[in-house]
Amino acid sequence: MKINSFNPNSPPLDGDGLPPPLMTSEEGSFARSTIVERKPFLIRQVQENNAYPTEIIAALEQYRIEIAGQPMHFLQEDAPDVDDWNRALAFLGGAPWLDAPWYFAEAFFYRRLLEAVCYFQPGAWQGINPFGVQKRAQIEQDCAQFAHLWKSITENAPEGRFDILLHSALWGNRNDLSNITIQVPAASGAATEEERRWILIDHTPQIRSILSAGVRRLDFICDNVGFDLLFDLALADHVLEYGWVQRVILHLKNQPFFVSDVMPQDVGETLAILLAADSRAASKLAQRLECHLADSRLVLKTDPFWTGWRMYRQMPSHLRDEFVESDLTLIKGDVNYRRLLDDRHWDATTPLEIAAASFPRPFAVLRTLKGELIVGLQPGQAEWLSSFEPDWMINGKRGLIHLTS
Repeated sequence: MKINSFNPNSPPLDGDGLPPPLMTSEEGSFARSTIVERKPFLIRQVQENNAYPTEIIAALEQYRIEIAGQPMHFLQEDAPDVDDWNRALAFLGGAPWLDAPWYFAEAFFYRRLLEAVCYFQPGAWQGINPFGVQKRAQIEQDCAQFAHLWKSITENAPEGRFDILLHSALWGNRNDLSNITIQVPAASGAATEEERRWILIDHTPQIRSILSAGVRRLDFICDNVGFDLLFDLALADHVLEYGWVQRVILHLKNQPFFVSDVMPQDVGETLAILLAADSRAASKLAQRLECHLADSRLVLKTDPFWTGWRMYRQMPSHLRDEFVESDLTLIKGDVNYRRLLDDRHWDATTPLEIAAASFPRPFAVLRTLKGELIVGLQPGQAEWLSSFEPDWMINGKRGLIHLTS
């Protein structure tokens, strides 16, 4: 199989020898329902949660109508990334929203939304996150619950605590504001032991062995705010405090994307809430994390790649070099998993090492299942699951802690 190196002029469907992409045109697919149902719903939420002027409300309404059956319109505003997005869209030749590669359609949806709400343009709404109200509510709610249970987690021995934190970081990924279909609550703390039976591939011991032996650098490719971020931070603190890792780097979004995705300011808001919490243990955790940040043992990084249309095999060389330097990368969440696998129809038994051959190893996927693609399963396993639970790939109940080294 040929794996392409990064080319800034490569089209989004440049995938020599790869399986066909997941398309929004596939009848009855989850990909199609995300465009038909979820995206118009998100537009209505944005309209309701922000006191936009009439011209922005009108732009959002026109955008909602476009998604219902028109071709994807080019970006019209003046912004640094417009030419790149429009060139990629031109390659699709005027494709409608319901006949496009799934990841591109979803990613372009959020970029077009930022144009509609004037996120990049001078004025009162410049830099205002259209999902800010939802994100703040999620952060406050999950911080309160986290503070309540954090003390009990710290009472476990370091090795056992690592497993609890790693599994809490997995299940925290269920809390996803862009996915309104997930009804399974996030498991955390001691509750993760009961949820272990839902992990289809569980390489917890191998990951613990790598980190506890002592490594120089651990990277997180982060996903959502709330429990997802809180347990990423708690896990980072654990490996730093016990000397398992010298430096942890969190890779975050540079602008709003998929509603609840983490940006640097969300980390600051989360730590501020924990510092003020009634729980002394949670407050001390926040203090340690702030010290880690001040000492550059914990580092926050952003890159436009994380909010763009390219897949991981098209990652720019400067970013790929980052992960070559890492001793282990934890890749969080469903969208990152989709980009890692090129959002394509891989056979479920395909080894992860083949489907994600272009990403520097070692890495581990922490993902709750919210999309119709998966690799690394045993022969017949996917068929067996489908026989009694047809929506097992999208309902968020099951997860992966999948290491390739």
